[in-house]
Amino acid sequence: MRTISLGVVWLCLGLSLDALSLNGQRRETLLKRVRRGWMWNQFFLQEEYTGSDYQYIGKLQSDQDNGSGLVKYVLSGEGAGTLFVLDENNGDLHATRRLDREEKAFYILKATVVNKRTGQKLEPETEFTVKLHDINDNEPQFSREVYIGSVPERSDIGTSVIQVTATDADDSMYGNSAKLVYSISQGHPYFSVDPNTGVIQTALGPDDMDREQREHYQVVIEAKDMAGQRGGLTGSTTINITLTDVNDNPPRFTQSIYQFRVPESSVSGTPVGRILATDRDIGMNAEMYFTIVSGDGMDMFDISTDKDTQEGVITVSKPLDFEKKPSYTVEIQVQNTQVDPRFMSAGSKDMATVRIGVEDVDEPPLFDKASYLMEVKEDAAVGVAVGSVSAMDPDAARSMVKYSIDRRTDMDRLFNIHSGNGSVFLLRSLDREETAWHNISVIATEFNNPRQSSHVPVYIRLLDINDNAPTFATTYETYVCERTKAGQRIQTVSAVDADEPSMGHKFFFSLAPEGTHRSNFTVRDNGDNTAGILTRRASYSRLHQSIYLVPVVITDGDYPMQSSTGTLTVRVCTCDREGNMELCNAEALSSSPGLSTGALIAILLCAIILLMIVVLFTALKRQRKKEPLIISKEDVRDNVVSYNDEGGGEEDTQAFDIGALRHPDAAAAVLEESAKQRRDIIPSDTLLYPMASRDNGDVRNFINQRVLENDCNPTAPPYDSLATYAYEGAGSVAESLSSLGSASTEAEQDYHYLSDWGPRFRKLADLYGAEDGDFS
Repeated sequence: MRTISLGVVWLCLGLSLDALSLNGQRRETLLKRVRRGWMWNQFFLQEEYTGSDYQYIGKLQSDQDNGSGLVKYVLSGEGAGTLFVLDENNGDLHATRRLDREEKAFYILKATVVNKRTGQKLEPETEFTVKLHDINDNEPQFSREVYIGSVPERSDIGTSVIQVTATDADDSMYGNSAKLVYSISQGHPYFSVDPNTGVIQTALGPDDMDREQREHYQVVIEAKDMAGQRGGLTGSTTINITLTDVNDNPPRFTQSIYQFRVPESSVSGTPVGRILATDRDIGMNAEMYFTIVSGDGMDMFDISTDKDTQEGVITVSKPLDFEKKPSYTVEIQVQNTQVDPRFMSAGSKDMATVRIGVEDVDEPPLFDKASYLMEVKEDAAVGVAVGSVSAMDPDAARSMVKYSIDRRTDMDRLFNIHSGNGSVFLLRSLDREETAWHNISVIATEFNNPRQSSHVPVYIRLLDINDNAPTFATTYETYVCERTKAGQRIQTVSAVDADEPSMGHKFFFSLAPEGTHRSNFTVRDNGDNTAGILTRRASYSRLHQSIYLVPVVITDGDYPMQSSTGTLTVRVCTCDREGNMELCNAEALSSSPGLSTGALIAILLCAIILLMIVVLFTALKRQRKKEPLIISKEDVRDNVVSYNDEGGGEEDTQAFDIGALRHPDAAAAVLEESAKQRRDIIPSDTLLYPMASRDNGDVRNFINQRVLENDCNPTAPPYDSLATYAYEGAGSVAESLSSLGSASTEAEQDYHYLSDWGPRFRKLADLYGAEDGDFS
């Protein structure tokens, strides 16, 4: 318990005002007196008080308190009234409950005194601090409950593994409550810990820290405060330490001798077997590879490593033959792919012996060659032998073999083979110029087992003989000028030959014997497989003879010698002074290089086509096509028919026959006969229009006649079509201009003369000059 008396202290504060100027003014000091009514020291309170009463902190006393009881002490600030209480009469300050420095190290409070009666402050409010004294009430705490660490196996003594750190909530500035010391309580004798830093290190040598013997360790580290002295608090943590692997163990075979068997028919890449080696290391340190280092099967077999299982896979690399060698022995070595020089020694590799037996299988016949090349002259006779093939059964039984030709490779059946001795011979004659090479496939099959067969390609080359005569290299179109000179060359010719002599082609040219007599031209051999055609006269007449035929004999230089006669056509043409052709006869012109026969034919065809187009166009323009009254036979209802033809004038009696109006009795007879032609509509009296005036009886009869005709005429418009009839009456001053009165019957009219009036009246002549039968 601590008591502080308060008094009035006059405190002199010296405030200096410095005025600095360039001319060195003097310093003035201003002194001022300040009156204070409180003087404080800090209050100290021990944390974690365990008593039942309020904990006494100190006493506040004012100079204004003279003991009369009129002074009241007032407290405010942090925790005032809850954590801290002040006796308002005597100024005693107490703590109401236990306080923890680790939660809050100090509290700032304010105090003042007031008059109980008037409530007026007697002293200014003053601030003071209550600090808590620390005690060792917190144990050290590690940052993690469990640590994970690792260190390579076979590490040296003192190799760092991991560092652990603990903290203490107590005040490190007050005593040793927060001073920690580290120690190891579990993990001896493998690890140790630095007491000051908490660094965990290895405590044993490389031989004792072997992952293959023990991989995981659990270490417990303690941290004690009070500098490790007696009575200090302790905290602990666990560290799980793993030894990581290093390549300190070589691979070892699980057995020293392996035995396998493989069929002799196995192809390259066929697996033979697997060998196993183990390595106590893990991961990349356990990866290994195998090699064949010796043995009689080094060339026959290969070995590789299965990346998933780390096994050695032995495979066939070359064809096997039981009859030649039934077994093989190889030495195989295994070692790590990753080698640590610190642990590499002479014993880092391991060896094993592998014995491989070859199993006998029934094999197909084997040809003595992979392919055959045969040659035969193209003029060889049918049945001549071209060559032979040979195959045998490689098995110990040595079965007989028969031969045949795969006809899919000889569709024309040009060759055949002797089934017993494999001799290939001709079935048909050959021609090198048609096909120079023939490729066939020969099959060899065992007699005892036809399923065992093999194929071999046979290439047959036809040797050339001189059986083709040379000919002109192309078709020559030659001309000679009417005025020339003797010995003038008019053409150079060359030859081709389908044969291919080994020394190359050599051609000789000469004039045929039948052309030497009174010949107009001569042939000069140039010695380079070409010849020149020369004139023997100085002038030629196109009118006298326009074409000359020059026979040229072409002979090759091979054996047997072949020759042919080619005819060269020479045309006589008119030329200019430089010898350029100007004009030939019609035959020569048609064959001239500038305008060939094909071009003339094309031009002629184009002219014919153009002429046909003109004729067709003219015919279509002159033709007048009659349009039907009704376009569709199915749609015959509700049609409006328009008549746009020009009338026939005075002689038109076809559309309106005035004779029918003048002779109603004759018209009635015609109606009775024509009524038999149409039966789909029966006329009724209701269709006849009665006339009120007797004078217009001829009009009435005319209309009734027309109605009846349309009802009975199959070619008339439909019954619901509109037909208009007009009749011009008599009595006009200008008299009638109609043609109805110009004739009495149709038979008296002839309209053919209208055709002579021109195209515009030809249509009228066709309409009115037609007979009745044309419309039936």
